[in-house]
Amino acid sequence: MRHRIAGCFIALVMLASPALAETLQVVGAGSLTDAFTDLIRRFPAGADTIATEFGPSGLMREKIELGMNADLFASADMEQARRLAAGRPERSVIHFTRNRLCVIARSAVGLTPANMLDRLLDPSVRLATSTPGADPGGDYAWAVFARAESIRAGARAALEAKAQRLYGGGARTPLLVPGKGAVEGIFLAGRADVSLAYCSGAPAILREVPGLAVVPLPAELSVGPAYGMALLNTKPLTARFATFIMSEAGQAVLKTHGFDPVGLVEPVPASPGLLVQRTGQALHMLSFERLAALKPITQRVSFDGPRRTAERMDRSPVVGRACRFRRD
Repeated sequence: MRHRIAGCFIALVMLASPALAETLQVVGAGSLTDAFTDLIRRFPAGADTIATEFGPSGLMREKIELGMNADLFASADMEQARRLAAGRPERSVIHFTRNRLCVIARSAVGLTPANMLDRLLDPSVRLATSTPGADPGGDYAWAVFARAESIRAGARAALEAKAQRLYGGGARTPLLVPGKGAVEGIFLAGRADVSLAYCSGAPAILREVPGLAVVPLPAELSVGPAYGMALLNTKPLTARFATFIMSEAGQAVLKTHGFDPVGLVEPVPASPGLLVQRTGQALHMLSFERLAALKPITQRVSFDGPRRTAERMDRSPVVGRACRFRRD
């Protein structure tokens, strides 16, 4: 009888205890590793409720398609996220941030935005990229090559032929220097002189490898990486984490890690004066100092009759044109 009562008590305790904490499995692009680690740390639900795995977006998407458990997938492009949501109306795709593509080069190359295409095409300059198809970083590099074709005939084929796909391919592109990042390893192993990579990760690469420079792409070669996340189920915790990423707090975290937020409105700076436009002229700013120096002018305005129009000439330097006033 005593054992039966003890068993019932244990059962009641188990029924009365709160349910096990819901967990979330986040799979993301390798370029998001540091940013999402920080997001998870700041997420109000707590980091202990979220497990992660990061890698080339195309390969991560394939793993999910083959059955890997995932609740939220954050890709370095929109295409991989859209593919996971295709034909699945319960899955949502959200554009949550942007990145930029930079060229990381040895200082001895003398790379600048102005001589970018000439140096990339130089046969003596070794070029490394990520792996197209497996990693959006490689696809963005190939998009840069396509832009180069519009500037110089034959540039696309030449760049695609010389580009070494040294990272972003999973098992096909193992780390060149164990314990170091993929791009850092390229330079530490002496395999390339320049590499196209995400600007968000450039500061960490420069800290690891001396003698490198980060050069922005000129406008005619620039591409704009757009990152998308797919919510793979309707779990409340999945929606909560996605909402946190899109919140001002979440977008601010992404910005501190070198990304360009899409949901963060920067404060508008105070106006340095009064914006003035005269009829037929361009806008210009009148400083407060100049306003203070203007002589005050008093104008008398009279209204004759309830439906009559009175005119005055306002000779103020700010306006300087005839104005009409109507009293109704």
